[in-house]
Amino acid sequence: MIKKLVIANRGEIALRILRACRDLGIATVAVHSEPDRELIHVLLADESVCIGPAASADSYLNIPAILSAAEVTNADAVHPGYGFLSENATFANCVEEADLVFVGPRGDTIDLMGDKIAAIKLMSELGVPCVPGSGGPIDDNNSRNQTIAADIGYPVLIKAAGGGGGRGMRVVEKAGELAVAIATTRAEAAANFANDVIYMEKYLGNPRHIEFQVLADGQGNAIHLGERDCSIQRRHQKVLEEAPALGIDDETRQRMGELCVSVCEKLKYRGAGTFEFLFENGEFYFIEMNTRVQVEHPVTEAITGIDIIKEQLKIAAGEPLTYQQQDIEFRGHAIECRINAEDPDSFLPSPGRVLHYHAPGGPGVRMDSHLYSGYTVPPNYDSMIGKLIVHSEDRPGAVRRMKAALGEMIVDGITCNIALHERILADSRFTDGEVSIHFLDQ
Repeated sequence: MIKKLVIANRGEIALRILRACRDLGIATVAVHSEPDRELIHVLLADESVCIGPAASADSYLNIPAILSAAEVTNADAVHPGYGFLSENATFANCVEEADLVFVGPRGDTIDLMGDKIAAIKLMSELGVPCVPGSGGPIDDNNSRNQTIAADIGYPVLIKAAGGGGGRGMRVVEKAGELAVAIATTRAEAAANFANDVIYMEKYLGNPRHIEFQVLADGQGNAIHLGERDCSIQRRHQKVLEEAPALGIDDETRQRMGELCVSVCEKLKYRGAGTFEFLFENGEFYFIEMNTRVQVEHPVTEAITGIDIIKEQLKIAAGEPLTYQQQDIEFRGHAIECRINAEDPDSFLPSPGRVLHYHAPGGPGVRMDSHLYSGYTVPPNYDSMIGKLIVHSEDRPGAVRRMKAALGEMIVDGITCNIALHERILADSRFTDGEVSIHFLDQ
């Protein structure tokens, strides 16, 4: 087993990793930026190392600083969490070249799945349904692009091959908008991802966002832990997630899960991963694979009883999978609300000092957060300050439990989006399960 691990992240996921390490008897090193000295996982870790100033480029994205921290503390592994360097193939390779264990897939796998065009091509070859599209990169030849778009059928979606996190996408409703959308998306992709390759695919009218959680040990063994519905989104950023998804028949669910497992086995995938699909009219289409732990992994943990972070650590240490597919049992229903330090109406960020914090509790209620009374939420990073997860025997029970938990939660001193979640849960379309990725926009 890993003896000492560098947690190369911040906030709630860093605390979540620390707790998993304690369960397994692994010592922890918290690396942090200057304004993050008072983060709770930094205070709780066995050791901590400041790796730079507030700017992510100089701290949490600073590969040499993170590797130096691992060296001076004699750590033997690095967990990247999500975001930051979690899907950076160069970082994964550098960690392993430094004779450290990277808790995640191999660099070549991250590189492959990080290129959306290459990933879609691979999935198509392996028999996974994909959204109709250009079948490869598009250039700036307007005549050719107009032909491709006409063949696909408007509206179309222009996407960055290296995009992620909801960025690098633009919807085109009609032919006259195509050239400008392509040029704008290409410039945005170059600026944000250092990769200006873009492609085109059909923009589905009213799909749901369904994803499958997988675990694989890199030795050819893989399982899936069922699906999550992540359709409640704002600007392609997930807001609320639940498991299992409504409206998917058992035959389709089984086919989707088996395809995901088959791909992992063929690739000898290592670690946790998520296959993301659009689901519409009973059909599913692959859109991307995330080669890291997801923000919403707790809803899957709630319905399966499996600690995904601990499984990541065991796999990284070279252990074979603890479970076989027939061992996985799905129980009840779980919902997760992302709690952000932002106005629930304008969505403007709301950093500042937390005067008083009270986490909800009770049976089936879990709060993953790094907040505490007196903590100051900095303006430098993502606005998510926690995740509220509930589990019940069925979906109506989970909705009631989430409403009660949101009502118990207190965060004074800053504004957060609790009221937005309360509005979502009170909407009859949500309670009836009639949602799509356009729900919040509508």
